[in-house]
Amino acid sequence: MSLINTQVQPFKAKAFHNGQFIDVTEASLKGKWSVVIFMPAAFTFNCPTEVEDAAEHYAEFQKANTEVYIVTTDTHFSHKVWHETSPAVGKAKFPLVGDPTHQLTRAFDVHIDADGLAYRGTFVINPDGVIKTLEIHSNEIARDVKETLRKLKAAQYTASHPGEVCPAKWNEGAKTIAPSLELVGKI
Repeated sequence: MSLINTQVQPFKAKAFHNGQFIDVTEASLKGKWSVVIFMPAAFTFNCPTEVEDAAEHYAEFQKANTEVYIVTTDTHFSHKVWHETSPAVGKAKFPLVGDPTHQLTRAFDVHIDADGLAYRGTFVINPDGVIKTLEIHSNEIARDVKETLRKLKAAQYTASHPGEVCPAKWNEGAKTIAPSLELVGKI
């Protein structure tokens, strides 16, 4: 069963954020848009490049009233040290969420049982806590956060413009489509 259009399940996790340990729950994901990015583990090879990519685009997420959460199967203590020792991860201004119990990786269906790690999963969640987009892929392939931003903006657009859809390669400001019987077979 797909997680698309399902409610984020209740959870409680610890995160390292702006020099402090904080609690993150499903309630944290409500009231504004959220992007939850799962990574296998801290102190790996590809993961810092993705944290840095998200950090370099964080102002764009904030402008879109969206919080970013990076989740690995490590503890919040590991995330503190990772943030302090990795130049790439040190750029993060968003919560680095620990999931040592694997509650989140299992709830979002990105858990790798044999390794106790997560697949690279990206989830766009609306202000009601409903998953609107998801992408999960193998760990050797890092993501490009610009595509996550594009999907976020498309989800935000369609949420505020019911009855319209965003076509392939849609970017903010581009034309959308209002589905109708007259368009069937004409596009």
